[in-house]
Amino acid sequence: MRRSTTDDVVALGQLNAAYADVITRRAFNELGELLLPDCVVHLDLVSAPARDLVGPEALAGMLRSALERFDHFMLVIRNSVVEADVDESGVVERATGRMFISEIRHDRSTGAWEETHGMYEDDYLRVDGRWWFAERHYRSLARNANGAVVLGLPERLRHASRPGR
Repeated sequence: MRRSTTDDVVALGQLNAAYADVITRRAFNELGELLLPDCVVHLDLVSAPARDLVGPEALAGMLRSALERFDHFMLVIRNSVVEADVDESGVVERATGRMFISEIRHDRSTGAWEETHGMYEDDYLRVDGRWWFAERHYRSLARNANGAVVLGLPERLRHASRPGR
């Protein structure tokens, strides 16, 4: 059965939603079902040195530590766009996308509610008939933790949006 580009865009949206679900549930052992083993996650929190995490286990370790202090944490997708790359034979094996997110969280020890905003720019690969995160670039955009700060969009986005496609 041949898949349409719409099928791929829906599947990529489901991959993004699955990621938000896994993080919200703190089911970090499930990251291996979403990220390729060599997926590099580039983290730019703006207020700290940028760093790269390679593979789902490295991401899971960082997240376990970072989320430990929160008794409530929810990753919310605010908006996402994906674009499937159709090759000359009409087959889609690669795609790119952008996902804007918010984190809503409650610090167990201080009782403070915090909200952060960020953006993922993603490269996806289809492997054995299913979509995976191949590479992710995360950048913080704003937060109200420890004083509100707006960090803004980077000067250049990695992927251009193409309206009407």
